[in-house]
Amino acid sequence: MPEMIDARGLACPQPVILAKKALEHSAELTVRVDNMAAVENVKRLAKSQGCRVTVTDEQDRTWTLTLTRESGLDAAQKHAAPKDIPDGAARQEAVGTSVCAPSVILIPSETMGQGDDELGRLLMRGFFHTLQELDTLPDKIIFYNSGVKLTVNGSDVLEDIRELAQAGVEMLVCGTCLNFFSLTDRLAVGTISNMYEIADVLTSAGRLIRP
Repeated sequence: MPEMIDARGLACPQPVILAKKALEHSAELTVRVDNMAAVENVKRLAKSQGCRVTVTDEQDRTWTLTLTRESGLDAAQKHAAPKDIPDGAARQEAVGTSVCAPSVILIPSETMGQGDDELGRLLMRGFFHTLQELDTLPDKIIFYNSGVKLTVNGSDVLEDIRELAQAGVEMLVCGTCLNFFSLTDRLAVGTISNMYEIADVLTSAGRLIRP
């Protein structure tokens, strides 16, 4: 029988952390969660660990994910990032050597700066429109708190963010924040992320920028 993890009611990033620890000694695992952000985060974990994943949607807003480790290649070999883009701790070791650590922009609000909100929204639109014109783009942009509102349908800067994503900038959107604002179903650009991944990105970044 596969190991079972009941992660319903647990805050981010606990479902991912529990699943990751279980996969260290289990080849098959089932995880029960109660929100779509957790579903997406556990699915991404499964892919990174070399696991097949199936999702069953139950009637009481509970999802059961079954993770099965693929045979053959080791997961770390099969699903590792290219050698010139190390992940996590390996990326941290590369800082200051032959590999440049990523630059990360933090967007914690839908407005830019403190003071007048209308002015702040105007500045944020100008920032994202200008950002795509720069010669050097950031590697990642993290949206959290009310900043996640910029990534959903109806956002004034959605098209600029999409163009940056198409140019190769990775967009990480806090799943807990999307859930809090009831915006998960409206996400239009970026990947639903979790605090485990966000903390890893922040601690291994070469530059952190908060406009």
